[in-house]
Amino acid sequence: MISVCIATYNGEKYIKEQLSSILSQLSDQDEIIISDDQSADQTLQEIRSINDPRIHIYTHKKDFKALFSIDNCIHNFVNAMKQAKGDIIFLSDQDDVWLPDKVKTMTLALQHSDLVMSDCSITDEKLNIKTTSYTDCRPFKTSILSNFIKSSYLGSCMAFRRAVFERALPFPKHGVGHDLWLGMVARRWFNVSYVAKPLMLYRRHEETITYCGMKNRTSLLFKIAYRLFILKALFRLLI
Repeated sequence: MISVCIATYNGEKYIKEQLSSILSQLSDQDEIIISDDQSADQTLQEIRSINDPRIHIYTHKKDFKALFSIDNCIHNFVNAMKQAKGDIIFLSDQDDVWLPDKVKTMTLALQHSDLVMSDCSITDEKLNIKTTSYTDCRPFKTSILSNFIKSSYLGSCMAFRRAVFERALPFPKHGVGHDLWLGMVARRWFNVSYVAKPLMLYRRHEETITYCGMKNRTSLLFKIAYRLFILKALFRLLI
C-alpha cells in the first residue's frame, strides 16, 4: 500500500491539479493523506469536491509554540505521516505536478533501497520549465557534512519505507526540515538511492521560498539558527 502525504495551507489555487496528477497513478488500495494547517481559503472545499474515497483529511493541531515559521509546515507533514497506513510513503507539496511515471519509477527503486530521491524540473507558476534538472544547481549528496551545509533532500521528490519514518520518530521540534531529518536518518541506518530523472514539476511562485538562484527570503539570522538546530540533531544521530 502507498500513502501520499500532503501538508496543506491556503493552497486552493493549485491543489486540485496536483491531486489529479497523483490520483491517476495510485491503485484503489492506496491513499492520500491531507494534513491541513487550518487553511483560511477554499483549500478543503476544493479537495472535497474531488469526492475520491482514497483522500483522507486531517487537521494539524499545534501542540507547541513554533520558533521558526517553517516549524508549522514541518510538523504539518509529520502529522500527515503519522496518519499514513502504507508500507511506502511519498511526500508531496500542495502546488506541484507529478509526471506520469513517478509512482512506478520510485516504487521500483524502493525494491533495492529504503529511501529514494528523484530529480525534478523547476517551473514558474504556469508550469513553464525554467530549469530542467534541479540537481544541475543543487547536486544530490548523501554525506552528513554536505547536508549540514546545504540540504540535498527535497521532500516532494522523496519516497521511503515505513521503517525509515518509524526510526525518525520523534522528529526534532524546531528548525530541522522533516525531509532533511528523514534523509539523515536514512543515511545513518538504511540505504539511500537517487533516480537521475525528473519525475515532478516543482512549481515556484510568489508564495514559496525558492532555490537555485531564485529569490530566497530567509535571513542570515535564520540560516545561522537553523544550522545550530541541525547540529544539535546531528549529535542525536551520532550517539
